Amino acid sequence: MKSLVVFYSRTGTTKRIGEALAQLLECDNEELVDTKKRSGPLGFVSAGRDAEAKNLTTLADIKHDPALYDLVILGTPMWGGTLSGAMRTYISANKSKFKRVAFFCTQGGTENKQLFDEMEALCEQRPVDTLAVSQEEVKKGAYQDKLRQFAYRLD
Repeated sequence: MKSLVVFYSRTGTTKRIGEALAQLLECDNEELVDTKKRSGPLGFVSAGRDAEAKNLTTLADIKHDPALYDLVILGTPMWGGTLSGAMRTYISANKSKFKRVAFFCTQGGTENKQLFDEMEALCEQRPVDTLAVSQEEVKKGAYQDKLRQFAYRLD
């Protein structure tokens, strides 16, 4: 099975999980780059406001065509209980190319199933599996077992 891990990361937390997952699965990965400035405190506020408003954004060029993969694994930080504008934009532009999907997110608080329900609705298909990882788990490096179990379930 040919897989692609696609993720957006404002601070590097989601990137850490996305790259570790791609390495574990020995597959390609694609980091989404939002062309809107999202760094610093103002970027944080702007990103959260855009996510809650469900706004799309402009992404830098995508390198991998998701139509060429059997499984696309989509990763996003959770902002205000919802997905990032970058991931919303990617899904909106590519959902017709997804054969199968799986989702992961990084979050500051407790797991919020609403995020995965929203991603499922946007993709117009049920995910193979989902994974939520807290910022605390990422900081402590305590996500490896969860990540391995998630990767195993994707086969």
